Amino acid sequence: MNLKHKLLLVTILFSSICFAQTKVVEDFKPSSVNQPGKEYPMVNSEGRVRAQISAPEATRVQLDISAVKYDLVKDENGVWTGESAPQDEGFHYYQLWVDGAAVPDPGSKYFYGASRWGSGIEIPAHDQEFYAMKNVPHGQVIELPYFSKMNNSMRRCFIYTPPGYAQNPEKRYPVLYLQHGGGEDETGWSNQGHANLIMDNLLAEGKANPFIIVMDNGTWAMPRPPRSGQQGERPAGPWPPEGWADGFMNTLLQDIIPMIDANYRTLADPQYRAMAGLSMGGMQTRVITLAHPEVFSYVGMFSGGSISMEDLEKSPGFKDNIKLVFISYGSREIENPRPGPWGDPKENTEVIQKSGMNTHFYVSPETAHEWQSWRRGLHEFAPLLFKN
Repeated sequence: MNLKHKLLLVTILFSSICFAQTKVVEDFKPSSVNQPGKEYPMVNSEGRVRAQISAPEATRVQLDISAVKYDLVKDENGVWTGESAPQDEGFHYYQLWVDGAAVPDPGSKYFYGASRWGSGIEIPAHDQEFYAMKNVPHGQVIELPYFSKMNNSMRRCFIYTPPGYAQNPEKRYPVLYLQHGGGEDETGWSNQGHANLIMDNLLAEGKANPFIIVMDNGTWAMPRPPRSGQQGERPAGPWPPEGWADGFMNTLLQDIIPMIDANYRTLADPQYRAMAGLSMGGMQTRVITLAHPEVFSYVGMFSGGSISMEDLEKSPGFKDNIKLVFISYGSREIENPRPGPWGDPKENTEVIQKSGMNTHFYVSPETAHEWQSWRRGLHEFAPLLFKN
């Protein structure tokens, strides 16, 4: 076989491999979070997302999901269609780009994330039963507007009360203060996270004690970069900057907790109070509980740092007062850790456990910095709370 024939054979083999790798399984079904009556977006058994939009005058349309853009193809009617590579199980934000403009998909429901209301999609998960809507007793998620003295403005929070709360007027409950991530808001844990359904199902299975969940807005204003800096660039210096969590900490301690204790049947004692959060909310939980360990007894951080021995040395009351430190991450986060000032989270958790603290470290399999990691984190965390 001469060189020309060898090169031809290699080309044919390479083309066959590429075709096999990109061949799409045609078993797409409408997403479970589509707007009523909308066929697209769709998801197949591989976890690929197929989007479609009518834009006859557009010259380029792309599907943008998981920080990757995929070109869509236009047919003779001006309808653009295309799909992504396989995605992790669970919920993902996404958007469409039409001639350079980012727009929501008109077929999907909208969720607040990435600092905007936009599209979201569910990739069916093998363990989705733990947050499925089932025929079990259900609690309520209540929207509560309130005036914040600390901010001199109106705010709102969402409150989950467990099944039976209204029927048992003498019973009092522990409280979990549960925070969202950066670019999200107080709607996140019930809309994207299904915190209420996770709790309803755990309670129906007898795997957790009932408690109230309070979900408020912990968004903070990032300092503007210097005039010479690029748009979106972080200012020079340590990150996050000193005092970044003070605003929400003061709101939580002086507005939110007193309001909840005054208006709901809580067990208004630190041993019946927990705080947890995902990403930015986990970082806030870390700062607030280290600064005020006399207020809480249970701490949960989902993809939001960890507690180190240095932290314990600087906050001696933390070790004395906190009954549980729960840390969780997605496995892809452990494999490719984000830079941060907290060190190795698993190592930190093991070290403080050896010092005498009750700790729990959980890794969500085959997920990254995303809602499936945090749903699973809450599902593991909740049964550990408020045990006698």
